[in-house]
Amino acid sequence: MLRPQHHLRWPPAPSRPSAVSFPAVPPRGAARIPRAAAPPLRGKTSSALRASSSAAPGAAPADSAMGQESGAVAVAHRDVARALASEAEARLGARRLLLPSSVPPDVAAFRNGAGNAAGSLDVRRGAPGSTIDFMLQSSLHCKVPNGAIDITTLLIFLNTSTDAPHFLMEFIQGSPTSMVVLLDLLPRKDLAFHPEYMEKYYENTQVDKQREKIEELPQARPYRSQSLFVRSSFSPTAILTTIDCGQGGEGALEIVRGQLAAAAKEVLQIWLDSCVDHASEMEDGERESMLKRDQIVRSKSIEVDLTSNLPRMFDPDVANRVIAEIRKAFGVQET
Repeated sequence: MLRPQHHLRWPPAPSRPSAVSFPAVPPRGAARIPRAAAPPLRGKTSSALRASSSAAPGAAPADSAMGQESGAVAVAHRDVARALASEAEARLGARRLLLPSSVPPDVAAFRNGAGNAAGSLDVRRGAPGSTIDFMLQSSLHCKVPNGAIDITTLLIFLNTSTDAPHFLMEFIQGSPTSMVVLLDLLPRKDLAFHPEYMEKYYENTQVDKQREKIEELPQARPYRSQSLFVRSSFSPTAILTTIDCGQGGEGALEIVRGQLAAAAKEVLQIWLDSCVDHASEMEDGERESMLKRDQIVRSKSIEVDLTSNLPRMFDPDVANRVIAEIRKAFGVQET
């Protein structure tokens, strides 16, 4: 959840600080998305999210609350994320690598008192003996003075039984035609210091071809986070792209359901095939160094990302509940 810093006008922060932040989005008109010839990906939400509307009285289901305002493109990128999560669950769940969700109903689906923001969160921990640490799915919709923000995230992090990269996908939509795309296998080692790691997970898998395909789109331009730390955390093959479809925004759905969906599905397949089953033999010192790096990335992500913006969207008690669940998943204690 290493999120970009953009320039939307956020709602004023509540008087009492909270702790979850989501990526700010590009200015309106900064990113736009076209429609695709490829068939749309489809998927189902996890059992925790499917049950959340009935299990949490007064908490609107994320899809219904968000869909009223976010538009077809936001719905499309949530569909893509669901399809990928469903595919990951099918592969990992069939081998009993994931535990059932234990997210409380009031975090699985949540909204603010004013009714202008709604979200969902689902976390599934890895089963004992698996390489999975956790899989996190989240959606967020918030109306802001100049439009709305829609953010969809899928993270699958591995534990210290392997040094293989984590999987990250995030769509950040700041207008009906604007989107930032973050899609990567997050490295867990210094690639310059470990060229064999780059060869194994990035060169041999040819994952860079997906970045090339997206960057060839005429509507795509490179995205650069203002945070040097965020930029240093991604791999050289990461898809960090702003999609801009212009004034009319024609074809926005086509890119989401077509090229972006195809690229995301391919990157996930590479990760499932090349990373999940690769337990790594490491010296104790090497494992400790990797764990320290993981913890720094997670802590910094929460510090930069989570504590800045969520309190501007949600009431403090809601924000605190959501932050606590994300901290638990990340294994990061509040300082």
